[in-house]
Amino acid sequence: MDIKAIDPRQLRDALGQFPTGVTIVTARNAEGQPVGMTASSFNTVSLDPPLVLWSIGKDAICYQAFTEAEHFAIHVLAAGQSELSNTFAQKGKDKFAGIDCQSGLHDLPILPEFAACFQCRIEHRYAGGDHTILVGRVLDFESHDRGPLLFHRGRYAEIT
Repeated sequence: MDIKAIDPRQLRDALGQFPTGVTIVTARNAEGQPVGMTASSFNTVSLDPPLVLWSIGKDAICYQAFTEAEHFAIHVLAAGQSELSNTFAQKGKDKFAGIDCQSGLHDLPILPEFAACFQCRIEHRYAGGDHTILVGRVLDFESHDRGPLLFHRGRYAEIT
């Protein structure tokens, strides 16, 4: 069977048909500074042991910080947090300016508001094409009864 040439833009549009939640992942870089980014590639792997995953593009400014960190926190964003998502999606900005983060396990920066937060230790790192897949063991979590912030077809959405 011949392999069909895939147009990246058409593939991205097709993948955008699948609505996802929106997360912000935080960690500390080698110098101990907080790093964070918006990601929609979050997923559950296992309940026993408790494992989750997310993936980071190799071209991300904070790629080295996240792939070298031994711990990370995934914040599942709630409805109404699209501005926070946009802040952490920007490049070259102090994303933590004006945000009163708490200190989590292993000094992880924990955002003050979220629908859920998972504090994790790196369990596995896998090559995934132009991304690296980071699997984390959940060490602690917190959850609130808030509606999710969604992303669908290139736009934010909320369940009403």
